[in-house]
Amino acid sequence: MAKTSKIEVDKKSISIIEQNSEDYICLTDMVRGEEGEDHIRNWMLNRNTVEFIGLWKTLHNPDFKPVEFDTFRKQAGLNNFNLTPRKWIEATSAIGIFSKSGRYGGTYAHKDIAFEFGSRVNSTSLCKIERESGLSGNPDGKSGQVVEEV
Repeated sequence: MAKTSKIEVDKKSISIIEQNSEDYICLTDMVRGEEGEDHIRNWMLNRNTVEFIGLWKTLHNPDFKPVEFDTFRKQAGLNNFNLTPRKWIEATSAIGIFSKSGRYGGTYAHKDIAFEFGSRVNSTSLCKIERESGLSGNPDGKSGQVVEEV
């Protein structure tokens, strides 16, 4: 069973789910209340994002579908390119990103991908998330303030 915890960053409650000994951070929580819409989708339209996620998947997912990835990579940045987390997950057999509905719903990404997302969306919050979660740069993972374990 997945273990869920929350951290408090800039008056936002951000969910972290541990699955298969890996931490996944809720991207939806990271941008909740931010000005604008579709932050996750807009981030995924960027060619650099597609290439980063593709490289991550190549290194971490033996079932990754490189042909499907190559199609996205070639189209990224074009005006008619449209990519959502669900479309990416279904087409590439993704393991680093997943969408969840219900009480702790949202789009979750492996901490490596979530930190990349944070660096593009809000660098200040990213630094605070890293500090509060203890997920980056700390081998024992014990620093940071866990607000609530569910």
